[in-house]
Amino acid sequence: MTVEENKAVVGRWFTEFWGKNFDPAVIDELAAPDIRFEYSLHEPLRGREAVRAFATGFRAAFPDLGFEGTAELIAEGDYVVGQWIGGGTHTGDAFTDLPLGGVPAGSGRSMRFTGITVLKVEDGLIIEEVGLDDGVSVLTQLGLLATD
Repeated sequence: MTVEENKAVVGRWFTEFWGKNFDPAVIDELAAPDIRFEYSLHEPLRGREAVRAFATGFRAAFPDLGFEGTAELIAEGDYVVGQWIGGGTHTGDAFTDLPLGGVPAGSGRSMRFTGITVLKVEDGLIIEEVGLDDGVSVLTQLGLLATD
């Protein structure tokens, strides 16, 4: 695939997987069956089902969750890099997928943070998504990390 085709795959993933209007069908369409999915705030995941469970749980805890790009995607070869901002308000289920514990159901705390993600695309499927996010901001905003 061309660099532009890879960017189109990632652009669609960012919109339909990470955007406010989550479409779980995009996981089967664009993620490789054994996708490697890693972010600094979460346990590493492997495979579509693990990614689906993560996304479902994240959105059950933060029903208004959404992320958007803050710059044009950069691509070379099979790799596409994007920078983003987003977050949501914790009005749903308890969320415990964080390195310092979790928040009980409906805490009402909001988080907004930035990050950078590197994705590898082969034959139209995302085989790797590895991101670095501003975990200090998230943990502080959710009350899991004291700032004093």
